[in-house]
Parts: sequence; structure tokens; C-alpha cells
Amino acid sequence: MSSDFEGYEQDFAVLTAEITSKIARVPRLPPDEKKQMVANVEKQLEEAKELLEQMDLEVREIPPQSRGMYSNRMRSYKQEMGKLETDFKRSRIAYSDEVRNELLGDDGNSSENQRAHLLDNTERLERSSRRLEAGYQIAVETEQIGQEVLENLSHDREKIQRARERLRETDANLGKSSRVLTGMLRRIIQNRVLVVILAIILVITILLAITFSVRRH
Repeated sequence: MSSDFEGYEQDFAVLTAEITSKIARVPRLPPDEKKQMVANVEKQLEEAKELLEQMDLEVREIPPQSRGMYSNRMRSYKQEMGKLETDFKRSRIAYSDEVRNELLGDDGNSSENQRAHLLDNTERLERSSRRLEAGYQIAVETEQIGQEVLENLSHDREKIQRARERLRETDANLGKSSRVLTGMLRRIIQNRVLVVILAIILVITILLAITFSVRRH
């Protein structure tokens, strides 16, 4: 499932980069090309929204204990999407002003182009800053996950060591029990041998007594 999310994530990154580049080019294009570029950007924005929806669905299927990092990334992507839409609206407003100025014969195109260019540069810097912040946040979350994994491994190692100690104690107890049972069996055998010897002696004594008694008669 995470591989699907990463695939959507890569597609979204490529698509937003193309949209950013095209939005920056809109104010500098001739009127005919601007109209076509605006339509193209609108289509790509819709595609980017669909990718965000797919990514959101993938995040909802992630277990709650692992969802935090992906949710933060989704918030960053949604903010980036909102910024792209804002930039596109500004670009379209500048484009509409230029069309109006051309129809009215206004000579204010150069100032509008300069203003749009300055806005574009400012927005690029802001997007770069947000991406750096998002990357730093991802790195921090990844480090936290790594620390949690190491702590879990440490706990597991302690459990394994305690289990080994218990096994050693069990082996020692079994050895002691085995020695005790061996001693008991040895005593039982010795007692039985003594009983047999005593029985034989008793039988011999009885036989001897009977023999002496018969001879006297």
C-alpha cells in the first residue's frame, strides 16, 4: 500500500513542478499561447486534485500507529496545491488585465508584467521554503520512527536475555532433579537387593533347620 502512495506522490511532484513552470510562463507568452497555456494548467490542476484524493484514500488505509507521517505529508501537499491555485488565479487576473489593456489600447502592459514577474519570484521562494520545511519535518519524523524501532529492539533483546536466563535456571533445576531421582533409584535397587539376600539367607536357614531336625529323628 505504501508503494502506491509513493507512486502517487512522485506523480504529484512531477505534475506540480510542471504546473509551477507553466504558471510562471503565462505572463510572458503572447495572447494566443497564453489562452492555450491557461487551459492546459486548468486541466493539470484537476489531475493534481485527483492525485491528492487518491493519496488521501491510501493514507486512510494505513494503520493509525503509522499514519502520522503520511498525514503530515498530505497536509503539506494540500497547502502546496492551494498555493498553486492562488498563483494560477493571480496569473489569470494578470492575463485578463493584459487582454483588457490590449483591447483599450492601454500602455500599462510592461508594469503589469513586472508586477507578475515579482509575484512569481516571491511565490517561488515561498514554495521552496515550504518544501524545505516539509523535508525537514519528514526527516524529523523518520528519526523519531527510527528511535522507536531501536527502543523496541532493545526491549526485545532484554526479553530474549531474560528467557535465556530462565532456560538456564530450568536446565539447572532439571539437572538437580535428575541427580535426586538417580540417587533414589539407586537406593531402591540396593534395598531390593538386600531384601533378596535376606530372603535367601532366611530360606537357607529354614532348610538347614529342617535338615537337622530330620536327621535327629
